[in-house]
Amino acid sequence: VYLETYGCQMNVNDAAIAWAILQKSGYARAQALSEVRPWGGCYCSNHEKAEQAIWNRLQHLKALKTKRLQARLPLHIGILGCMAERLKEKILHREKLVDIVAGPDAYRDLPRLLAVAESGQQAANVLLSLEETYADILPVQTSAGGATAFVSIMRGCDNMCSYCIVPFTRGRERSRPIASILQEVKMLSDQGVKEVTLLGQNVNSFRDMSEVQFQSAAPPVLSRGFSTVYKPKAGGLRFAHLLDQVSRIDPEMRIRFTSPHPKDFPDEAIGPVLRLCSECPSQVLQLIQERHNICKQLHLPAQSGSTRVLEAMRRGYTREAYLELVQHVRDSIPGVSLSSDFIAGFCGETEEDHQQTVSLLREVRYNIGFLFAYSMREKTRAYHRLQDDVPADVKRRRLEELIAVFREEAVRANRALVGRSLVVLVEGPSKRSPSELCGRNDGNIKVIFPDAEVEDAEGKALVRAQPGDYVLVKVTSASSQTLKGVPLCRTTLSSSTPC
Repeated sequence: VYLETYGCQMNVNDAAIAWAILQKSGYARAQALSEVRPWGGCYCSNHEKAEQAIWNRLQHLKALKTKRLQARLPLHIGILGCMAERLKEKILHREKLVDIVAGPDAYRDLPRLLAVAESGQQAANVLLSLEETYADILPVQTSAGGATAFVSIMRGCDNMCSYCIVPFTRGRERSRPIASILQEVKMLSDQGVKEVTLLGQNVNSFRDMSEVQFQSAAPPVLSRGFSTVYKPKAGGLRFAHLLDQVSRIDPEMRIRFTSPHPKDFPDEAIGPVLRLCSECPSQVLQLIQERHNICKQLHLPAQSGSTRVLEAMRRGYTREAYLELVQHVRDSIPGVSLSSDFIAGFCGETEEDHQQTVSLLREVRYNIGFLFAYSMREKTRAYHRLQDDVPADVKRRRLEELIAVFREEAVRANRALVGRSLVVLVEGPSKRSPSELCGRNDGNIKVIFPDAEVEDAEGKALVRAQPGDYVLVKVTSASSQTLKGVPLCRTTLSSSTPC
């Protein structure tokens, strides 16, 4: 079986889960398409650009499938994940190209689906589940020897933002038991992975109900000025407890998480919250500030800078509430790196609304940004209740303006790091030059530096940095997306002092 992954980090993690299931059923992993009979793809359906890339890829495979059939070496094509869930019959019927369709909750059924396809029939399972978290499956990492890995802690989403199809493609929100997450992170640590990103559509609403003694805990309080369309659920161990436990597994492993929802930081803006025990701080921001291996980086998806548009999006906050939270984050975590998502040209967005988003980008000055033009998705509330009335050329122009402003402000934010020494986790050679290495700092910003000999962590020998090493790099220049610098020495997270 050969698997290609498109789209978000959740799809990368889903691919690792699919590999684990197929491997247990006796399937071997092919390194190239020419080596396989069945072929599967794990695809994203949340953004139009990713989805169009998939249709284009399928057209390329059509000719190959015809050739293989003539040579009596049939090629079976499958689509897994969000796109399979969203388009279902359309995928199976479009030019009869696809043999297998499996939604994000149907990966356990892949061996059966592949067997059906082998018999010459189309096979599909797109049923969503209220319980499936794949908690008992340890994903098989597709990039052997990699320094970083994704760990899914929950699936689905209950927020029902009017533009978003995730609740319809990935189902309702449900969390993995903490014990299974800790087991996976420990396994990755033993394999030498140096950075883990905890994944979920809304990680900070995590709620593990597997331990009876915590099932009656009070429901969380939302951040000040934030609301939600669903009633907050009582009971369970919360995200702060998980983050605390994960960060204790390996002091030399960096911990990140994405994506949180701004509404679910009750400890940031409102009074005291329950402490699970004297050694388990309940405040997420306090944990980030205190633990050296929890990255000082936060993704705070804004989507728009206009309160009116935010209301149409059903985001549950105003511009003012969002900015108050940003200020509190910066007060709590000095030097924090901020990233965000923005949608240009949402239903009913006026030029004034657009300018409000421009001004928010200038005011917050994000280090990292993900910006998209709005694309209507069937099943969403926007599809049923709103009009996609912003012309395509206006969306493109507004998106270009947002990207330009983001880059301008990101340059200013990143230039503030010039002259500083940062700990960089080496990921491998730079794509542009084999004589340079590439990695990311604590703030998740890409750092490029020469592949030169440096002192080891003990200062006893000269070494060349390898993927998975931490290197202290002095920043010499910055752009909107990249820092450049000179390596000083190899180091550790626990003792990352200037050499």
